[in-house]
Amino acid sequence: MTLKQELESGRFVITAEICPPRGTDVEDFLAKARLLKDKIAAANVTDNQRAVMRLSSLACSVLLLREGIDPVFQMTCRDRNRLALQSDLMGAWVLGVKNVLALTGDHVAFGDHREAKAVFDIDSVQLVNVITGLNNGRNMKDKELRGATDFFIGAVVAPEANPWEPEEIKFEKKISAGAKFFQTQAIFDMDKFKRFHEYAEKTGAKILGGILLLKSAKMANYLNANVPGVHVPQELIDELEGASDQLEKGIEIASRQVRELKKFCHGAHIMAIGQEESVLKIIEGA
Repeated sequence: MTLKQELESGRFVITAEICPPRGTDVEDFLAKARLLKDKIAAANVTDNQRAVMRLSSLACSVLLLREGIDPVFQMTCRDRNRLALQSDLMGAWVLGVKNVLALTGDHVAFGDHREAKAVFDIDSVQLVNVITGLNNGRNMKDKELRGATDFFIGAVVAPEANPWEPEEIKFEKKISAGAKFFQTQAIFDMDKFKRFHEYAEKTGAKILGGILLLKSAKMANYLNANVPGVHVPQELIDELEGASDQLEKGIEIASRQVRELKKFCHGAHIMAIGQEESVLKIIEGA
């Protein structure tokens, strides 16, 4: 079943990220994919995540298709102008990719090629609009296409953003532009997320709560200091610091969060960042 079919079935859905390699050796990427096959509904393929150069998200999405895994093709606005965005989207469609996640993208200043020229010709809201246009058989110049796409369009939202109002406006714009599902940024305040979910559910969009594997207390403190919209509560940091094996404790916390999401949410999106093998433990623990 596709991600769209899974979400429309009403079952609790789990997706996870698989990061492309920093080179052309795809053995480890495929090994992680095979490990997760049949355990998740779809696998996100990141697009030069954190502005660090990696193998193409589109190429890796096609590799997942060959493995019988439904990919979520992540596309950022950072590296491509509107010509390239539309061209790559149509290319993804003819190669069999059904799901796309529209992102603005981290700035190159945070990555490994800081001298690179950032594009940002359009933003993520406009990109959702573009994909909707391609689904309707029209390009950005309103020219009719010889063959349309039919992507299941996804976007991102940060329910713990502070202040919330600008994020709410962006969320509603993405809904209006045609986004059908959302994978959230990492959530730690479950009560706050429940309130967001109640509001978001009324839009008809499918919501997958973002579960970030905390590998250590050091990582949690780094997130609090450097990542806007993410706040790891002190009690979780204390829990990690008091554990003899902080990674195992992080897996336990993530499993607990997924169990909580099962009570009310459409699904969970697990982000293990290089620890994809831990996703299985999180799922088993949940």
